[in-house]
Amino acid sequence: MKRLSALTREFGDVLGHFEMNKPNYNTESYSRMRVLRNLAIVVLLVALLIGGFPLAAHCAKGEVYVVKVSGTINPGMAEYVIRNMEKASREGAACLVIQLDTPGGLALSMRSIVMSVLASEIPVVVFVSPSGARAASAGVMITLAADIAAMAPSTNIGAAHPVSLGQKKMDKTMAEKVVNDMVAYTKGIAEKRGRNSEWAEKAVRESVSVTEKEALELKVIDLIAEDLDDLLEKIDGRELKDKGILRTKGVKRVALTESLRDKILKTLSDPNIAYVLMMIGMAGIYFELSHPGAIFPGVVGAICLILAFFAFQTLPVNYAGILLIGVALVLFILEMKVASYGLLSLGGIISLFLGSLMLFEGGPAGLRLSWRVLIPMVIMISGFFVFVASLVFRSQISKPRTGDKGLIGDVGLVKETLAPGGKVFVHGELWNAEAAEPIETGAKIRVVGMDHLVLKVEEVK
Repeated sequence: MKRLSALTREFGDVLGHFEMNKPNYNTESYSRMRVLRNLAIVVLLVALLIGGFPLAAHCAKGEVYVVKVSGTINPGMAEYVIRNMEKASREGAACLVIQLDTPGGLALSMRSIVMSVLASEIPVVVFVSPSGARAASAGVMITLAADIAAMAPSTNIGAAHPVSLGQKKMDKTMAEKVVNDMVAYTKGIAEKRGRNSEWAEKAVRESVSVTEKEALELKVIDLIAEDLDDLLEKIDGRELKDKGILRTKGVKRVALTESLRDKILKTLSDPNIAYVLMMIGMAGIYFELSHPGAIFPGVVGAICLILAFFAFQTLPVNYAGILLIGVALVLFILEMKVASYGLLSLGGIISLFLGSLMLFEGGPAGLRLSWRVLIPMVIMISGFFVFVASLVFRSQISKPRTGDKGLIGDVGLVKETLAPGGKVFVHGELWNAEAAEPIETGAKIRVVGMDHLVLKVEEVK
């Protein structure tokens, strides 16, 4: 830009000199000269402006922004990457380095990231690192979309075959459509960046996966780097189409970290967390309905359920699983109302287990429910409802201990001869009582009923 300004000033000085020392032409000739001069000015300025932008890109030297992407590709992760990409572009970064380690994730989230990478005004470098990391499934497309794709030693890339997320198994026709769509999408990205489109097709159709050395030989990536320092040194001076020449050697780095909002969204996008929240929410709501006025369990349950359903919007949820879990809750409640001798509880446990098993069925490894979470939660929730149901059942079959019904069946002594009315001592208290037959003082009696605070008794033989 400085060079552009200097050339403009120099050209202005020449025009000024021409104006001061113009020859003595007639009016018509001078008018033609002015028109030609103005046309020359316009052409020169346009040429300078067109040449100025590549010049500015060539000379641009900003900071290197680094963002770490580790875990499944979900809406929370996509928002985090896209927002930081926009921040780096807005602040004039030399480039954005995405350190990638992912088992894959949701196709929609992956497409959002790829679209932002392809539309980025600054160079985007995807670096599969550290050693032992991988760019599997959705990570393949993100890596292929980068301006520069690099991998660390002992990393791998591939296995991008699409899978059904939270739905029943696709039929052959639908599966073929999904695969063909993903193949076309992946090949388009690879061809745009000048990478091996044939391998990209195999990664989708055949789930092939390669090491970093094989990826370099197949022209899937551009280079192998030991670490971030090595990467920035190797890409320094590379010329990128429409983005100028990279200047990354010795440049200051800016590490972009997750905000509290990013951490919350990322945590909620974990299927294990979402499942636990749903279970706690169901237990809290049930406790509030069975004990109105407790308030605290209801508030906690409502909050947990809202968070769980928010997380379900970002996860591959199988709604048949949710229905089975709902059926389990209904069966547990019915167990408290109907004497089924445990059959309803057994059905509830089976329904809860199957529903939990199907809740995130079919997704990538990072988007499935862990057995270490599923089994303990099923045992805890089933145990809770079975324990409460047993207490309710005991209360239904046990003898009342308070009120008039609590006195029926109790044994006492006659304190005043019943003929037919008199006094009896029952349950530590002196009561008026009546008997069908006379009963002498000191005899044992049993309460068989009550009428207006007068006990109906009979003699114990």
